Amino acid sequence: MKLNTLFILIFVFVFSTVHTQNPSNHLIFKKQPINFGGDKGIDSKVVSLMNGRLVYKKVSIPKFKKGTDVKLKLTVRSNGDRWDKSGSCFVVTNPEKLSILSITENNIKFPKDSYIDDKYAGFVSGENYNPVVELMRFMTPFGVGHYSDNKIQYRKPVYIPTWEKQVSWEHDITHLESLVVGTFYIGVWIDSWTTEGYNFDLELNYSNRKQKKVTVLPILNTIPYVNGQLLPDNFAHNTVMQTIHLKKDAKNVKLHYITTGHGGHSGGDEFIKIKNTVFFNNKLVLDTIPWRDDCASFRRFNPTSGVWIKKDSASYIDFKTRSYKIKEIEERLASSDLSRSNWCPGSSVKPMVINLGHVNAGYHLFKINIPATPVDGDKLNHWLVSAYITYE
Repeated sequence: MKLNTLFILIFVFVFSTVHTQNPSNHLIFKKQPINFGGDKGIDSKVVSLMNGRLVYKKVSIPKFKKGTDVKLKLTVRSNGDRWDKSGSCFVVTNPEKLSILSITENNIKFPKDSYIDDKYAGFVSGENYNPVVELMRFMTPFGVGHYSDNKIQYRKPVYIPTWEKQVSWEHDITHLESLVVGTFYIGVWIDSWTTEGYNFDLELNYSNRKQKKVTVLPILNTIPYVNGQLLPDNFAHNTVMQTIHLKKDAKNVKLHYITTGHGGHSGGDEFIKIKNTVFFNNKLVLDTIPWRDDCASFRRFNPTSGVWIKKDSASYIDFKTRSYKIKEIEERLASSDLSRSNWCPGSSVKPMVINLGHVNAGYHLFKINIPATPVDGDKLNHWLVSAYITYE
């Protein structure tokens, strides 16, 4: 009896050791170029779309039977693009359904039920189509890396010892674990229009620490990743209404909402405060003005940011009199210092998470309202909004 018990214990130990994944780090992309019509890089597994502005690859990660923590780390460097650009890291939720990738590669039209207002294609889920789920929203800095050798030293404030060589962001995406195990497609889009563009590294880190399994359901994604998708000024014209279908009762339902305003020059949606409101089954669940006023803290990542001189009065210590005096000075004010609609050059943008609680099976309606400014000539106002729910 004792021998049998010992044998069983040994068997269970060996079996669990063989079939349990260890913590692992996976470098998916390394110094991968992303640009418009420029260098495509040397990784033969990378697929490049939109003249190089979007890249993706097929990835296989062993599944974790009991779940796992997942962290995503993205590092970006300029290859010569000196501007701040919108960026997005994304994953295809269901490779068997149509996505921006399959539609673009096969040169077919977006299905009609993926449109908003019969005009903006591929922004919402349809019967045979899913928008990609955004793993990370980010904004490239002005010229970090390529212009960080202090050749433009006269733009550098005194409080920065040197320009940074790159910018890195790390997000906990454990709630999206089901999308980044097994075989999946993961990609990055940067809104660059230069041949130099950027290069980036992308890592996925898995802890193998037990976690609850959750389901992910995409709702919308208004980022115009590919041809056939228009600049999303749709919020200036109508409230977005999207119905989702839950086949079973769901608990611990959470809405993950990422939003940033862009364009329109100095008086456009990038630089003015505009409220975002979200309703779930006609109940207000989010009412906020997305805004960041800490952009000056990212100055060390923005060597090529435009700089103006601003007069100010400064209080300082006069060493002769050993007392404070006030004098008029001129200070640098960089474009990257200015407050913006939920983003700063050189920052990532984390989702707002709203707890919706228990939700019964059936059809449910989301409404998203942003009283945005319409496009006006070269004033390209628009809002990049992505949203999905997770539930148990």
